[in-house]
Amino acid sequence: MGPLTSEQVNQYRKEGYCVSNSFLESDVLAALLADLEAICEDVTVETHDSKRLEMESGQSPDGKQVRRVYEPCTYYPKFRTLSESTKLLDAVEQLIGSHLTYHYSKINMKSPKIGAVVEWHQDLAYYPLTNRDSVTVLFYLDNANSRNGCLRVVPGCHAGPLMDHTRGGFFQGRVTEAVDESKAVAIEGEAGAVIFMHCMTPHASAPNTSSIPRRTLILSYRAADAFPIYIGEMSAGMEAYVRHVRGEQLHTARFSMSSFPIPIYAQKTRSLYELQEFSRQG
Repeated sequence: MGPLTSEQVNQYRKEGYCVSNSFLESDVLAALLADLEAICEDVTVETHDSKRLEMESGQSPDGKQVRRVYEPCTYYPKFRTLSESTKLLDAVEQLIGSHLTYHYSKINMKSPKIGAVVEWHQDLAYYPLTNRDSVTVLFYLDNANSRNGCLRVVPGCHAGPLMDHTRGGFFQGRVTEAVDESKAVAIEGEAGAVIFMHCMTPHASAPNTSSIPRRTLILSYRAADAFPIYIGEMSAGMEAYVRHVRGEQLHTARFSMSSFPIPIYAQKTRSLYELQEFSRQG
């Protein structure tokens, strides 16, 4: 018996996501938040390290609003410890098997009154793999609700084909066909809750219109036999922080799809935020 119940595992299989409340112990959550505050302290648009931080757009050079922290589970010990913790890996194993690869991590900050919109997309559209055994893990570091931009998902779409993310042949980083938002579910939760989301589950989040931040730690894991499909020079960057974390390090790719769309980029972008902004501008 792992940390997830059979009901949670069954929901993940059927609907493409499940939620575990109070997954993070209060002392671990407090330690992560303290480190996050230190990471973002005293940084500005002019002085920040662009390899580790992304700033909100439209700020002056002395602006201090951080939009994203890159690779916390690579650069900062407490976050790395969480990414390799037995409890978390046990849960991931329940969903995608016993041989596991860590893919990437980030923290989306969603600052009060500022936090940007994230439009509908499916994670696997960005980094095609040989199979779909890839799970995105989202930890709410603050209480999250519809006012401060909690995650929204469309259940049950993960088993179907990839939705269209293109316009004029180029990848837009967002779904460009109609999304039936009447089926969308807003996942509200308290700080410490975790969402396990299938890599093909459509998801989005609204801007933060509240006075409360909605900081979310996001990690991705995949089965050790899910290998990247080469998409040009961006492949190297997407694989830069990959590490083996459990079971055997497999050397044979497993293919579960007969075909899968390859994203073609019109220009180089740093992040989902930038790509979606460029897409909205046409």
